[in-house]
Amino acid sequence: MHNKKRIVIGISGGVDSAVSAYLLKKQGHEVIGLFMRNWDSLLNNELNNENLANICPQEQDYLDAQKVCQELEIELIRKDFIKEYWDYVFSYFLDEFKNSRTPNPDIFCNKYIKFSAFLDYAIKELKADYIAMGHYAQINFDEATKEYQLLKGIDVNKDQSYFLSQLSQEQLKYTIFPIGNLTKPEVRIIAKDLNLSVANKKDSTGICFIGERNFKNFLDNYLPAKPGKTIDIKTKKEIGTHDGVYYYTLGQRKGLNLSGFKNPYFVVDKDVKNNILYVANENENGWLMHNNCLVNNINWISKDKPKTIKCFAKFRYRQSDIPVKLTFINDNEIKVKSLQAVRAITPGQIAAFYLNDVCLGSGIVNTIEK
Repeated sequence: MHNKKRIVIGISGGVDSAVSAYLLKKQGHEVIGLFMRNWDSLLNNELNNENLANICPQEQDYLDAQKVCQELEIELIRKDFIKEYWDYVFSYFLDEFKNSRTPNPDIFCNKYIKFSAFLDYAIKELKADYIAMGHYAQINFDEATKEYQLLKGIDVNKDQSYFLSQLSQEQLKYTIFPIGNLTKPEVRIIAKDLNLSVANKKDSTGICFIGERNFKNFLDNYLPAKPGKTIDIKTKKEIGTHDGVYYYTLGQRKGLNLSGFKNPYFVVDKDVKNNILYVANENENGWLMHNNCLVNNINWISKDKPKTIKCFAKFRYRQSDIPVKLTFINDNEIKVKSLQAVRAITPGQIAAFYLNDVCLGSGIVNTIEK
């Protein structure tokens, strides 16, 4: 990519995308900023005051994005993908919760919004050669296989390949990650040297494009509380009540409305049909440690799928690499056997697979087994 290219970069109003845009411009490319608006609190019926208070941060991000683009002297376009976000990300998110699973919407936001709806708009409407994002990940073109590889970012604390593990060859082909070979402190230094207005802005957290919320209150707008029994799985006695099994995840300790017990309780199972939450307060490893799971909705980044492979897995973001053996049952389902017991493998979460620094792909945990 030595000659000048037209690159549309996602500008979020944060420091990572700002520095990414600067680096591309410094390389001599024609850089256009695109701010995505994917959530409308009023349109999506968030009626309680706590949630209405959260409408403002998105607008603040847009103002920050405008200021950054002025400082970098690049054009900024604002584009709504609200319908696409609802149809492809949020509806899936709600459906998974209704089934008492624990989804990761950020991964599907990347798959269907940033690297699909955004990519299509940039290539078709804005005539871009590439899109760019401020993710901590890298892309390599393997000359031997003539395929693109998704690699971990250099910064092990910020590596975001897990969130990108559902991307395809076609999506990687048109994508650039300008800061994938930098650490977060290095990105901050560049921003400060440039005197960018977002140089010291805090990293965003919370659900992709929805932001930081009281999660239970937010979810209550779409999945109203459905109280039920909380049962000690060992004694089979009812020890309290819960607000709806879909609000809780395996291993959770806080927010269980259980007090006065010598040992703290944690979630070990959920009966969706009968709306029962099962908890335990002893032998955590016995209840939550598993070696095997079935993973479906497979996205294998390389064209060729092996029948079996020894590699590594992450069952949640920032988890250490866990040695596993994968066996493909069919194109869309893998049996994962972990060589060490893993705590709280959770249905609905993403299992991403790695060979050294190469992300092989990922799938959704469907069932867990001892």
